[in-house]
Amino acid sequence: MQITENIASSGQPDESQFAIIANAGYDVVINLAMPNSENAIPYEEELVTSKNMVYIHIPVPFDNPELFHVRSFIKAMETFSDKKIWIHCVKNYRASAFLYHYLRKSRGLSATEAQKAILPSWEPNEIWQRFMSLDSN
Repeated sequence: MQITENIASSGQPDESQFAIIANAGYDVVINLAMPNSENAIPYEEELVTSKNMVYIHIPVPFDNPELFHVRSFIKAMETFSDKKIWIHCVKNYRASAFLYHYLRKSRGLSATEAQKAILPSWEPNEIWQRFMSLDSN
């Protein structure tokens, strides 16, 4: 899902899709999935870095996202704000919620504007609704 000109998100890419991501000019891959998540690639870091992209892994338990996770994410996004960044998790749910926080805090968008980062087919449960309402400062 294209969020901005330089930011995209998705569910878990397969091996061949990382080549497509690199060829599309992405410089950074941020993985928010747990290492034992469905379809996780155990050697994803090596795969990504072999394609000359930076790899950042912030494992976020789906049933327990914390503020320190989103703060780490926002710091990474701000560190690489001049680069093209691909964010993924298992199904693009975590990535959606984290991008919502980033767009609100770092880009200063309204809740309505930041909502464009939320995967349209996802209806966040109570845990994720509460998480997205937290102040990430």
